[in-house]
Amino acid sequence: MPRIAVAGFQHETNSFTEHRADFDYFCLHRDRPPLVRGDGMIEALRHGSYGLSGFLDAVAPDWQILPLVWASGGAGGPVTDDAFERIVGEMMDRLASAGPVDGVYLDLHGAMVTESLDDAEGDMLRRTRTIVGPRVPIVVSLDYHANISLAMVQLTDGMVVFRTYPHVDRPETGARAARILARLLREGLPSGRALRKTPFLLPIDFQCTLVEPSRSIVEWTPCADSAWSDVINASYAAGFPPSDTSACGPAVVVHARTQEQADRVADAYLDFVLQRETAFAAEFWPLASGLDEALRRARSAQRPVVIADTQDNPGAGGSGNTTGILRALHARDASGALLGYFFDAEAARRACHAGAGAQVRLSLGANTNGAEAFEADFEVVRCASGPFRYTGPVAGNVLADLGDMALLRMGGIEIAITSRNVQAYDAAPFERLGADPAAARILVLKSSCHFHAVFGPMADSVMTVLSPGAYQPDPTACTYQHLRPGVRRMPSSR
Repeated sequence: MPRIAVAGFQHETNSFTEHRADFDYFCLHRDRPPLVRGDGMIEALRHGSYGLSGFLDAVAPDWQILPLVWASGGAGGPVTDDAFERIVGEMMDRLASAGPVDGVYLDLHGAMVTESLDDAEGDMLRRTRTIVGPRVPIVVSLDYHANISLAMVQLTDGMVVFRTYPHVDRPETGARAARILARLLREGLPSGRALRKTPFLLPIDFQCTLVEPSRSIVEWTPCADSAWSDVINASYAAGFPPSDTSACGPAVVVHARTQEQADRVADAYLDFVLQRETAFAAEFWPLASGLDEALRRARSAQRPVVIADTQDNPGAGGSGNTTGILRALHARDASGALLGYFFDAEAARRACHAGAGAQVRLSLGANTNGAEAFEADFEVVRCASGPFRYTGPVAGNVLADLGDMALLRMGGIEIAITSRNVQAYDAAPFERLGADPAAARILVLKSSCHFHAVFGPMADSVMTVLSPGAYQPDPTACTYQHLRPGVRRMPSSR
């Protein structure tokens, strides 16, 4: 009976924001489980929408699973050293106490930066390898936005990455990791490992796998003949440009039986990516002209015109409560507009205290550093609180708890307010508040791409509108300190 240790620690770090992800941040129940330990991991994650969920559903029946620690913080500023040491320290203590293991699976992100480490996953893997030794297979699953380092590749025996953005294949990625680990237990460890990095960064708004060229890139596979039968994995990650690290940017990773084969496949995959460099693109609308165009489209549209408030995307480190687009909608006397999810715990508390039907004066976004609050009189349409389940393909069946929630109305504009900062990739919070996003004329979502999975099919059109926030979609505007020399901050357009 193989003894398999499983654990996870995830964070997508924006190095250019003042936020710090402390220990309490990882313990908070938001749109994902809080930090869980031991058997609590199985209860919280089995049949869920995470890599570990898919791994647990796919393991061989004779494997003995040894759950250690799992924590996911979503996205934000650098992880504090205290949080990292407490969580990883406990993970390693539990691994050492588990005794000899036959394999390890880690459900990671790949773009975590701490106050002291720019390769947090590499550090976790070094500690894991020190405990289990060189002959125990270590397999990891990573987010599509991972910034993969050489240490991460050298310290693992198998590596799989999400193939979708929006991330609708997280459980499937964990299941692929389980199949790789099973193969390594049967056949032994590979000796070939290869990492290739592109000479450019790729803004996350350019990375959607619903369109080309990313759709073809994630579907690339080595030739299906016997020459490639010894490839363990050939994985592509698009990178997370707001992480200021030397490993930042797109990467191709290959594990194979021989080094020669790993190099051949990695070179072929990288060449496939580079041939498509000029096809990467996204259209950004300035705030004023973007809102004018959205309102023009909405006058004749039969379905919502969706606006992505990308710079305030909590999934990229945004605060979730900047007011630029809200202010512009109000100035244009917009009607039929629905905005979400706006993070303001104090406003939600006051609205819920006043109750449905009440009129209350609120200053939205008052707690946002450096941003102008929006003060107005609002009608409280509906309130809600307590746990509920997400239903969409990105996080379906996840038990969420966003604290006090309120739907506010100001003229023709409705705003879904939450007490915890979450990206708008699921319709369940709207629905819990009685709002119907499909009926909106203008639907503003604090997200960059994940919203496409649920809200894209209901949209007449989608626009990405730039309004000041903590996420800077243009890497050329970021002041990097650790990016490796010679890397271009945008793909070439010609």
